[in-house]
Amino acid sequence: MDFITGGTLFIVAVIVIVLIFFGVLLSFIPVMLWISALAAGVRISIFTLVGMRLRRVIPGRVVNPLIKAHKAGLKVTTNQLESHYLAGGNVDRVVNALIAAHRANIELTFERCAAIDLAGRDVLEAVQMSVNPKVIETPFIAGVAKNGIEVKAKARITVRANIDRLVGGAGEETVVARVGEGVVSTIGSSESHSQVLENPDLISQTVLAKGLDAGTAFEILSIDIADVDIGKNIGAELQTEQAEADKRIAQAKAEERRAMAVANEQEMKAKVQEMRAKVVEAEATVPQAMAEALKTGNIGVMDYLNFKNISADTDREDLLAG
Repeated sequence: MDFITGGTLFIVAVIVIVLIFFGVLLSFIPVMLWISALAAGVRISIFTLVGMRLRRVIPGRVVNPLIKAHKAGLKVTTNQLESHYLAGGNVDRVVNALIAAHRANIELTFERCAAIDLAGRDVLEAVQMSVNPKVIETPFIAGVAKNGIEVKAKARITVRANIDRLVGGAGEETVVARVGEGVVSTIGSSESHSQVLENPDLISQTVLAKGLDAGTAFEILSIDIADVDIGKNIGAELQTEQAEADKRIAQAKAEERRAMAVANEQEMKAKVQEMRAKVVEAEATVPQAMAEALKTGNIGVMDYLNFKNISADTDREDLLAG
């Protein structure tokens, strides 16, 4: 009885070990994925799937897109999808883009599609944009006409993705900036703001003629002016500011001239004071000179009296004049 019990336990243990082994083996070897590929008509070796595991590639990320591509009639290989996965690309998105391009009769190879995906662009969105163009709406772009009136315009740009220029081509920001530059230059070349308001299509025609999509990842189909508005009278404001500046300059020059006049007046006063001081100094020497002349006999008493009379007459005339 003990022998039978021991043999039963051994058999159960062997069965458990075998089940665990097969469980681990099946988790490492994606047998169900291999069966699904065979059912879809995709011939792939079980050893290829094991090799994916060893190369740290999730088999489902490669085999499922491969089945999808095979059903869509695309010729892609396992090595292509696996190498793109190892390079850090999105295999499923690349395959979806190839299927969409194939349905829309757009020529797109796997190498170009993978390069676009690795460049960081959404290749599926680019293919969809090639079929269904995208509308980019710009903010209000302000320009000043020759008569000084500011004109604001909002544009809608209809673009289609250019798959050949997706790698290395400029993005939407460049297109919007170029259109804005064209709108500003067109408004600036107009004689008056009324000319822009009467013919807003003149802006779109002029901007389209500039070939603004050169070097970008898009092809501009049309540029439509959605709204036009009148802004400030920039010319009048500039004239007012210029007049105010001229006024301040004139005031500064007048103040400078006044200061110079005051300085000249002060200088003249100083000179007059200096001359008066010299006169007073000279007059102070007259009595001494007269005394010396009387002493030496150069003048007589009558001459002195005549001098005093003349001096008195002069003082009287100065008093009357004052």
